[in-house]
Amino acid sequence: MGERWQAVDDYIAEKLFGDDDVLAATLANNAAQGLPPIDVSPAQGKMLFLFAQIAGARRILEIGTLGGYSTIWLARALPADGELVTLELEPHHAEVARANLQQAGVSDKVDIRVGPASDSLAAITGEAPFDFVFIDADKQSNAHYVAEAIRLGRPGTTIIVDNVVREGGVLEADSDDERIVGTRALFDMLSAESRLDATAVQTVGVKKWDGFVVARVR
Repeated sequence: MGERWQAVDDYIAEKLFGDDDVLAATLANNAAQGLPPIDVSPAQGKMLFLFAQIAGARRILEIGTLGGYSTIWLARALPADGELVTLELEPHHAEVARANLQQAGVSDKVDIRVGPASDSLAAITGEAPFDFVFIDADKQSNAHYVAEAIRLGRPGTTIIVDNVVREGGVLEADSDDERIVGTRALFDMLSAESRLDATAVQTVGVKKWDGFVVARVR
């Protein structure tokens, strides 16, 4: 089944957006620099691009930069005067991302802030609200990250959280996997959060069986 999922993703990419030398070079550089291959898929990257445009985003917050693959997709969705703030724990990942963003021609729109995301988020005060937030970092902290996205957003802000199905692991109430525990805590938080409208969508493809949350601040 996995081969079919891969083939369908390849078909979607071929028909709907084709090859992209810049994004291919980004993934190649990430691999060469030893980054883990956990970027969003091309189809998911295009989805983020479209979601950000649909939301009319002028300021985007990304939690979890890695090598900047999803960052490039999101930066491309911004208007000429738009801004993207992206948070990355690992200095090496941030260094690779800077090079990739420069090569992609979007570095002037992106502010990479290095350090624990919780610290970086707490330091954001007095800035304009974010219109769109993409969360793809340590799953243990997802509920906290969403709470911070609400604080830093506005009514109408769109929030996307990646990797929330975990091949069905989200159903395992007795799991000792911190990523699953954190994901279940996220769903508990969403179910009780009156400031959000939210849903989750399962996905299959090159990233196997997973899914994402889509939420909107009321």
